[in-house]
Amino acid sequence: MVFNNSEWLAQVQEEIIDPDREIIDPHHHLWPQPDMHYNVDEFLTDLTSGHNVKQTVFMECGAAYRQDGPDHLMPVGETEFVTAAAKDMKARGGPYIAAIIGHADLRSADLDEVLDAHTEAADGLFRGIRHAGSRDTSGAPLRIPGRAPERLYADDEFRQGVARLGERGLTYDTWHYHHQNQDFLDLARAVPNTTLVLDHFGTPIGVGPYAEQREEIFAKWKEDVAEIAKCPNVVAKLGGLAMPDNGWGWHERDMPPSSDEFVESQQRWYDHMIECFGAGRCMFESNFPVDRWSISYPVLWNGLKKIAAKYSEVEQHALFEVTARRIYRL
Repeated sequence: MVFNNSEWLAQVQEEIIDPDREIIDPHHHLWPQPDMHYNVDEFLTDLTSGHNVKQTVFMECGAAYRQDGPDHLMPVGETEFVTAAAKDMKARGGPYIAAIIGHADLRSADLDEVLDAHTEAADGLFRGIRHAGSRDTSGAPLRIPGRAPERLYADDEFRQGVARLGERGLTYDTWHYHHQNQDFLDLARAVPNTTLVLDHFGTPIGVGPYAEQREEIFAKWKEDVAEIAKCPNVVAKLGGLAMPDNGWGWHERDMPPSSDEFVESQQRWYDHMIECFGAGRCMFESNFPVDRWSISYPVLWNGLKKIAAKYSEVEQHALFEVTARRIYRL
């Protein structure tokens, strides 16, 4: 998985819209692996490409795990790696990582030990856990396939772990596929005292057997989202819909999309989320570098600003900054 497609992305250049608006990007990754590389320098190039991004939230992605020691503590290596990156970025005086979401097996009897280790390693930046529920058995050719066990959200030990996060004042982030939205709804109802962050719109798949079902998926997705939004403990991240797995096919073209094409293709998904959750429970995300396969950072945020333009200034402020600041305690 190589994200070094800068020349292809550079074919589309746009004037930055509303360049002074402050942004918190609440969802991105870093990878040190040679075959899946996105480091601080590459990330800062994107962050400083025109928009006024002030802070970011790192989201677990299986990077830099410990290579020895107990298995349940191996994900703490990622937090150690990102904490060092955050200090490096802050020392440079520009945008920087202000919070970390780590990984733990929420079914583990050693969960509190893992959470304590993340807290110590993060030096004040640890905010929660993502233990994703994503699982699809359709055979769709997914670039980022979910590997969760079947019906993880319904597992009693898993639910106890999610509840434990709330007891400790931590958030639970997750991503799953569109056909798992009802399972997520059941989870949200079962753990009302934990803040659940739904990433990537519930990932409507658009490849393989789902490629010709976009309208049917959208109609069912709208109903599911409306029900999920009735759970006051759920907030939504709006982004991650330009992944190749969403089926737009932009990564296969000679030219990447413009912000206008991005808006034309995706605005209705964003509008429905904002309608159901309200801007105070929504936050725009980049999901970089995964969405970088399809669209550049400045063009993506131009598109998000065009989507947000019809909303009030208070709502725009929430979408770009305030919700993320509140949920992740920045």
